Amino acid sequence: MIRPHRLRTIAIAAVFVAAIFAGLTGRAYAGTEKHTSRNPTPDPADMQAALDAELFYDILLGELSLRSGDPGAAYALMLEAARRSGDEQLYRRAADIALQARSGDYALKAVQAWKEAHPESREANRYLLQILVALNRIEETPQLLRQELAQASANDKNALLLMVPQLYARASDKTLAAQVVEQALSEVVTDPATAPAAWVAIGRMRLAAKDYAGALAAAQRAQELAPTSDGAMLLALELLENGQTQAQALVDRYLAGQPKAELRMAYAGVLLNLQRNAEAEKELQAVTRAKPDFPDTWLLLAALQLQKNQLNDTEKSLQRFLELLDKADVDAATRQRGQTQAYLMYAQIAEKRHDYAAAESWLKRIDNAQDMFSVQRQRASVLAHQGKIEQARALLRNLPGATPQAARLKLQAEVQLLQEMQMYREAYEVQSQLVAQNPQDDDLVYDLALLAEKAGKPQVMEKLLRELIAHRPDYYHAYNALGYSLADRGVQLEEAKRLISKALEFAPGDPYITDSLGWVEFRLGRHDEALRLLESAYKTRPDAEIAAHLGEVLWSIGERHRALSIWKEGRRLNPDNETLQSTLKRLGVRL
Repeated sequence: MIRPHRLRTIAIAAVFVAAIFAGLTGRAYAGTEKHTSRNPTPDPADMQAALDAELFYDILLGELSLRSGDPGAAYALMLEAARRSGDEQLYRRAADIALQARSGDYALKAVQAWKEAHPESREANRYLLQILVALNRIEETPQLLRQELAQASANDKNALLLMVPQLYARASDKTLAAQVVEQALSEVVTDPATAPAAWVAIGRMRLAAKDYAGALAAAQRAQELAPTSDGAMLLALELLENGQTQAQALVDRYLAGQPKAELRMAYAGVLLNLQRNAEAEKELQAVTRAKPDFPDTWLLLAALQLQKNQLNDTEKSLQRFLELLDKADVDAATRQRGQTQAYLMYAQIAEKRHDYAAAESWLKRIDNAQDMFSVQRQRASVLAHQGKIEQARALLRNLPGATPQAARLKLQAEVQLLQEMQMYREAYEVQSQLVAQNPQDDDLVYDLALLAEKAGKPQVMEKLLRELIAHRPDYYHAYNALGYSLADRGVQLEEAKRLISKALEFAPGDPYITDSLGWVEFRLGRHDEALRLLESAYKTRPDAEIAAHLGEVLWSIGERHRALSIWKEGRRLNPDNETLQSTLKRLGVRL
């Protein structure tokens, strides 16, 4: 006797097979002389040729095998059926079965057979392209990418080009992927209709390969061909985020036209990440005037105002954001995500006002499980600022999640909390646990080195950074950090200068590295050169720490009025900056 659940499985498989048969028979007879209005009934002999009983059986048995947990047999039966019938739907089904079983090699075999049977099939070509990229067989993809572009409609080509970097995002050899894509786009890059998008795609591939000069050149070429290109602007913003200050000219050129509010807001977001807060605020204010009913602008403006401790203005912006969000035509998930961000900011406002009950009240409004980590992180901050540091740390440690990623996030949250509370020795100990769990993560090692110095362990910092440089000669942040540390301590100044100059070779014009070089020149007694470098750095990136250094140089050469002005501006940018605070205290200056 067949069990009821088995009956249902057979019924499901039969429905699937029937759907395939409908496609097979439709394609088998479409366009034949027998399938006409005068003779609408297919000839049984032709039906037998197109779809025999054995084929039907193989497909049905393949589906049943898959549902009974035997994907290997299902794959073999489906691929054999595909080869016998030549049907694309069956080739795709065989490939999908292999992919579901996480067998890339077998999926590749099925798609290669599909491609051989139907060389002009765009779907087979796309499947093969995606699988080869997933298997990191990048060098085999140029012709496939060319075919995909050739078969795309004129309206779709530019959109497809902009998706190319995403297609190759998982490639392990980013340099090879960039070279392969550039080779594949050799024709479309000369077509005026597609050249701007092609150059953007090439630029993003070069950026992924850390070829910053090449990416900048591609962005410049794209903008030359299409001055209002959104893609060129977005690429320029990515370059800015990666410390390539030369991309600023591209951004300025785009903004001089009629910029889209969304891209202007994206630029403001980049400026915020780069701590260019005054410029970010200018851009956001421009967007609120041009598009006052755009909710996200008000949320980003609120984040900036909160960072500047403009609490009343932050509340007004959040209120406006929530009003607009309530009227916006967005899905429930987007609405909930926006509300969560607003409530978290309201909680931070309350915390800054030392109204911890109000902060907790705002946090209780958030009931989205996906945001619980952020909520508990904020709740821990509230506890810590009430002096309940151990309770706060316990809260973070007991957050749900037993995966390695969850464990990492919890430790990182604890490190961040301890740093905020200036408990650097404790933060160093927790960061050491993170590194022990992730010894190959260079970023975690770098962060441990910085914490070692703050925890009063300069020798440990120096050892970690020298090891990091030996392991990763292109990790320029380590050169800069070690050079700055030596300069700040007034030791090995010539070596410090060499290290910082090496960092600048990797990131020309980076304002923070330029600041380090200016500081070491000051320590070496070269005040004119120090002033030149620090003024350049501060102009590029108004920052409280750079302001501290620039002010001290001005103070030392007798320009005390100007030094006070720079320091006051730095304090407005970040009143809690430790370097600025210690500089003023050391020099006995009251602002």
